[in-house]
Amino acid sequence: MLTGKQRRYLRSLGQRLAATLQVGREGVTAAVVEQADTQLAAHELIKIRVSEHAPVSRHETADTLAARTRADVVQVLGRTALLYRRRPADPAIVLPA
Repeated sequence: MLTGKQRRYLRSLGQRLAATLQVGREGVTAAVVEQADTQLAAHELIKIRVSEHAPVSRHETADTLAARTRADVVQVLGRTALLYRRRPADPAIVLPA
């Protein structure tokens, strides 16, 4: 679980990121989960764009994707969600205490 200070830090890092994953009309499919899992393993922090045609709300989409990838939802702002999962070996992002 992330603290408020850690969320703020991750949000500041997320501002510079471009959305690398799109959740569309089909919603959170196995392919979307697999791609998010791969990106989280590589980058730890990813930005996801949720289409306005997604079958469920943007908050539900972010929560579902986070649960299926064992990640934390850092922020949902507009149609964009920010997910974080710490890499067990050699983490690239060092969170404040």
